[in-house]
Amino acid sequence: MGFRILGIIRQSSTRKGLEVPKGHLAVYVGDKMRRFVIPVSFLNQPSFQQLLSQAEEQFGFDHPTGGLTIPCREDEFLNLTSRLNEL
Repeated sequence: MGFRILGIIRQSSTRKGLEVPKGHLAVYVGDKMRRFVIPVSFLNQPSFQQLLSQAEEQFGFDHPTGGLTIPCREDEFLNLTSRLNEL
C-alpha cells in the first residue's frame, strides 16, 4: 500500500521536483508544509473538497507558501489520498 501511495502522490524535494506534471497540482500539508503533488481529479471528491473549505476558512486566498496549503496533519492527508486512490 505504501509503495502505491508513493507512485501516485509525489513528494518533491529537489529543484527539479518543483515542476508539476500536467493534470496534477502541488499542495502543502502539515506543520512542516511538506509538498505533495496530487491528481486534479481529487478536487471533485467531497472529502477533498472539505479540506479545501477548511483551507479557505483558515487562509482565505493568502496562503503562506504561495501555493495551496491544506490545514491537516500529514498522516491524515496520506490516509485520505490513499482512500481516494482506491476509487
